[in-house]
Amino acid sequence: MRSDQIEKMSEKEILGKILELLVHIDKNLDRLVPKGIPMAHIQPMKAEDNILPCGLDIMTLLSLPEHLRTTAKALFDRGPSTAEEISTITHKERAVESGYLNQLVRMKHVKKYREGRKVYFCINHDSGND
Repeated sequence: MRSDQIEKMSEKEILGKILELLVHIDKNLDRLVPKGIPMAHIQPMKAEDNILPCGLDIMTLLSLPEHLRTTAKALFDRGPSTAEEISTITHKERAVESGYLNQLVRMKHVKKYREGRKVYFCINHDSGND
C-alpha cells in the first residue's frame, strides 16, 4: 500500500488493514513453523541463509520450471498428499502430477512413502542446500 493511499484512509481503516495483515502473517507462520515446537527453540535465520523452512531454498524454487513449482507449492500448502490430491488442487491429470512429484523426488526436494496401497509425497525437510 502506498503512502498516498494511507493518507486518505481513516484511523479505523488503517487499524483494520494492520489487523488484516497481522492475521495473514499469523496464518503463514502457522504453516511454516512446525506445530508443537516452542518459538524459543527455533533458530533465527541469518541473512545469508536463503532457505525456506520447508527445505527448499528460494533460488532452487525459483529455478524450477513453472509446472514443477506449481506442484511443489501445492504440496507445501497441503502437506503430505497423494498425486490424486495434488491433482485436484492444480487441475492437472493425476498421472501428470505423479510424474511431476516423482521428478521432485529424484531432485531430492520431495520424499515419497507408502501407507498401505497409497503413495504419499511430502516436502523433504532434510534437503537444505545439497
